[in-house]
Amino acid sequence: MLLASTSAGIGFGNAGVHLCHGMSYPIASQVKSYRPSSGYLLASHEDDHPLIPHGHSVMVSAPAVFRFTGQACPERHLHCADILASVRNSGRTSRITYRYSNTSDYAGSILADEILELMHQLSVPVGIRTLGYNEEDVPDLVKGTIQQERVTKISPRPVSPAELEALFLDSLDE
Repeated sequence: MLLASTSAGIGFGNAGVHLCHGMSYPIASQVKSYRPSSGYLLASHEDDHPLIPHGHSVMVSAPAVFRFTGQACPERHLHCADILASVRNSGRTSRITYRYSNTSDYAGSILADEILELMHQLSVPVGIRTLGYNEEDVPDLVKGTIQQERVTKISPRPVSPAELEALFLDSLDE
């Protein structure tokens, strides 16, 4: 698992997780009622307060973000997709068979599909709606993300408030 997470981290870093992290801060800090599955926290703290773990708050927007950033650097997104496919397939390193005819045009979607497959395989709740958010929360999530300029400004693709709104809406239901 350590090797898998390290490899995924390298791949994600190369693809550009900046927007995922910028979006994660308001997702985690504006939590309403979500509580991680039993066993995530020490038993004595499980009922203390709502909490969205940082890794989950980053991962839940990743499919939408990578569909958005894929065109900025397709080869890095495809490389990361290959790493995730290898992780999902018990370390077999053969390249995944892409469902798209022109992979560089769909690199972000290919990576998003691999992330979603891994999330489903690990039974990770998918979409920010599963964390208690809905369409009415999107403006506040956008405002919280705009404040994270230190990470959003290094995105492989610049993002406007309107694009952030679209990313959050795309992240509601995966």
